[in-house]
Amino acid sequence: MAFLKTNTTSADTDELLVTQYRQTGDLSVLGTLYNKYMELVYGVCLKYFKEPEKAKDAVMAIFEELVTKLKKHEIVNFKGWLHQVAKNYCLMQLRSPRNLKLTATEPDENMQLEEKLHHDDMEAKEMQFKIMEACIETLNGAQKQAVSLFYLQEKCYNEIVEITGEEWNKVRSLIQNARRNLKICMEQKMKNEI
Repeated sequence: MAFLKTNTTSADTDELLVTQYRQTGDLSVLGTLYNKYMELVYGVCLKYFKEPEKAKDAVMAIFEELVTKLKKHEIVNFKGWLHQVAKNYCLMQLRSPRNLKLTATEPDENMQLEEKLHHDDMEAKEMQFKIMEACIETLNGAQKQAVSLFYLQEKCYNEIVEITGEEWNKVRSLIQNARRNLKICMEQKMKNEI
């Protein structure tokens, strides 16, 4: 894939390139950094979209997002961070209203049925959000704060460390434990709703 082919040397570490881009805003520096992981991003996008052309479009859109995101976030592990950005981008695209279209084979007879299906789907999502909110409230204070900062406010680990005063490994542990506890809580509450 030759979207942004540039030569990279072993001396071009991710950290150096991130710092250089943040200081200069030079898109060729960002292109050099992104080129190192473009195949990874393409693979993630292809996994979600299942269509090579959509995946290629997503690779370019993610690059465009990096132009601003890279300046906003403190990044410790660029490759891991980029993988998460790509995954989040794909999930957001798949969840967008234009991708949730329902088509009718017989418009006159099935139109009401489609509206009901769409309405039921929206009700299910709304129920999931309510359950998630209730489960977040059951977390202990530190887990609740860490997971809210990470997922709802989209803070990176380093930003959470600064806000909470906790060590980096502690923040990671809090988020992992909170995710596990949320999953358990949500599964139990979903069973009770059925």
